[in-house]
Amino acid sequence: MATQTDLSIPGATIREDVIVPAREPWSIKMRQGEILRIIDLEGQQAVDFLCYNADDPSDRYNAANTIKLNGNIYLGKDFGIWSVRARKLMTFIEDTCGSHDTLYGCCSVEIDDVRFGKNNDGRGCQGNFEAELAKHGMGAKDIAANINLFMYVPVEANGDVAIAPGVSKAGDYVDLLAEMDVLAVLSNCPEALNNAAGMKPTPIRVIVYAL
Repeated sequence: MATQTDLSIPGATIREDVIVPAREPWSIKMRQGEILRIIDLEGQQAVDFLCYNADDPSDRYNAANTIKLNGNIYLGKDFGIWSVRARKLMTFIEDTCGSHDTLYGCCSVEIDDVRFGKNNDGRGCQGNFEAELAKHGMGAKDIAANINLFMYVPVEANGDVAIAPGVSKAGDYVDLLAEMDVLAVLSNCPEALNNAAGMKPTPIRVIVYAL
């Protein structure tokens, strides 16, 4: 298993290697068979994640289908990311954290104003997604309830749910294999009013490997 200091994948070359600053979005179009590694550099940093069929963006990540076809509300190694039309977009082929949420969706200025009576200086993952998708000719109508990588959302027997302190450690990562040509979009969560980013958003690293 690779570590943060051993970034090689046998037979692969690095096509992209980027530090995504705290609170910022990022995206890339990937070819089938490429691998996206997302590294939580400092620990407890949620990464809101969406992906789309590159040839038909209306066939995008679907939370309900992903839950049904994996039989679990949490994602991890060997689990698939499924689309509206029940096509596998990506697969978790490695995961050193083991806690990835499908329920809570993204933060926004508006929801923070309701929950906390204030927001993160006008920043939220909803706005990040809108800004990043605009680069690809897309917008708010193209945003679905997203995956929250590295975010811990326990569900109690009575249905109570909340964002708990993250369990990811510095250097934890996931590897996502593109099962088709996809557009991958993420928001390095700017939330500092709950535990989504350990109350202090930090940078992440993303690497794309071509085989």
